Amino acid sequence: MTTLNWLTDAAKTICDASIQAATEHQQQLTKPAGSLGQLETLTIRFAGFQGVAKPVINHKYVRIFAGDHGIAANGVSAFPQEVTAQMVHNFLSGGAAISVLSQQHHADFKVCNMGLIDSPAASALTAHPLLESINVGKGTHDFSTQPAMTQPQLEACLEAGKQCAENFQHTQSVFVGGEMGIGNTTSASAIYSVLLALTPTQSVGPGTGVNNNVIKQKAALIKQAIKLHGVTNQTAFNQKPLEVLRTLGGFEIAALVGAYIHCAQRGIPILVDGFITTAAALVAMHINPTIKPWLVFTHCSAEPAHTLALRFFEQTPLIDLGLRLGEGSGAAVSLPILDMALNLHSNMATFASAGVDS
Repeated sequence: MTTLNWLTDAAKTICDASIQAATEHQQQLTKPAGSLGQLETLTIRFAGFQGVAKPVINHKYVRIFAGDHGIAANGVSAFPQEVTAQMVHNFLSGGAAISVLSQQHHADFKVCNMGLIDSPAASALTAHPLLESINVGKGTHDFSTQPAMTQPQLEACLEAGKQCAENFQHTQSVFVGGEMGIGNTTSASAIYSVLLALTPTQSVGPGTGVNNNVIKQKAALIKQAIKLHGVTNQTAFNQKPLEVLRTLGGFEIAALVGAYIHCAQRGIPILVDGFITTAAALVAMHINPTIKPWLVFTHCSAEPAHTLALRFFEQTPLIDLGLRLGEGSGAAVSLPILDMALNLHSNMATFASAGVDS
C-alpha cells in the first residue's frame, strides 16, 4: 500500500516580489492603468508563478483522464457507457475537440486510461504513443449502493495523477487537465453537494443533455448515496475529503486531484476546465488548501452549480461561452488568451520608450 503523506506537502510559494515587479511594469505600459482588465491580472499572476517580471509559456501539457462510472447503470447519461472507450479512440485519432485544440496550440497531449468497462471499443485499445494505461478497475462501483472505489484504487489513482505531474517540465509551463467518463457529471454533482453544502437539487444539472426526469433521478441517487455513506454536507465533514472522493468520485476525478496537488507543489500553474474538473479542484483544495493560488479557472460551465463553485474559489473565469463539453476544452480555448496577455505584457511599449506622456 502506498503512502499519501505527499498530498499535504505545501504548494510552491508564489513570488510576491515578481508580482510587484510585474504590477509596476503594467503601470508603465502605453495604456490607462487597468484598461486590459483580466489580461493584466492574469499576467501578474503568472509572474508570481514563475518568479520573473515577464513570464512566458513554453510548455503546454494536456492530459485527459478517462474512466467509467458504475452510477451510469442507472441511466443518468444521455449516452451509453461504451462511449467512454469510443471517445478514447477519438482522442487518440485526433478527432475530439480537445485533440484539435491541443494540436492547434502545439500542446503535449496524452490520454490516461484509468479504467474502463468491458466493451468492444475498450478491448480494441492497443499500445499507442499518446495512451497511458493505468487500469485500476473496470470502472467504479455504483456509488448509490456501495463506495465508488476501494482504498487501494483511490491511492492508485492519486499516485497516477502525481506521476503525470512529475513528468512535466516545471518551468515556463502550464497544465490543462481534462476528463472523459459517461456518468461523471453525476459523480461531480455528488461531490459538489458535500463539499459546497448544496442539496442534490442544487448541484445537479443537465450534464450531457438529459431531461428533467433524469435530472430528478440523478438528484435522488445522490441523496441516497450521501445518506448511505454518511457523508453529510455538514462543515465538519469537509475535513475528510478523501472519503468523499473514495465513496462518490471517479477514477478520472481522483487522478485529476493527484495531478492538481502535485502540479501546485512543483510550481506548475493549473488551468481548471469546467464542472467536473472543478469537482476535482474542490477535493484537492480541501485536502491541501495551499494549492488554491495555483488554480486558474478558465470558463464558467453551463452546469448551474459551477457558478457556486467559482464563488467558493473567489475567482472570475476568463471566459463564459456556455460551454459544457468537458475534456479540458474550455481550458484549451483559454490558452490564446493567456498567450496574448503575456505577449502584451512583454512587448507593449512603455510611456518612456514610446515618448508618450503618462
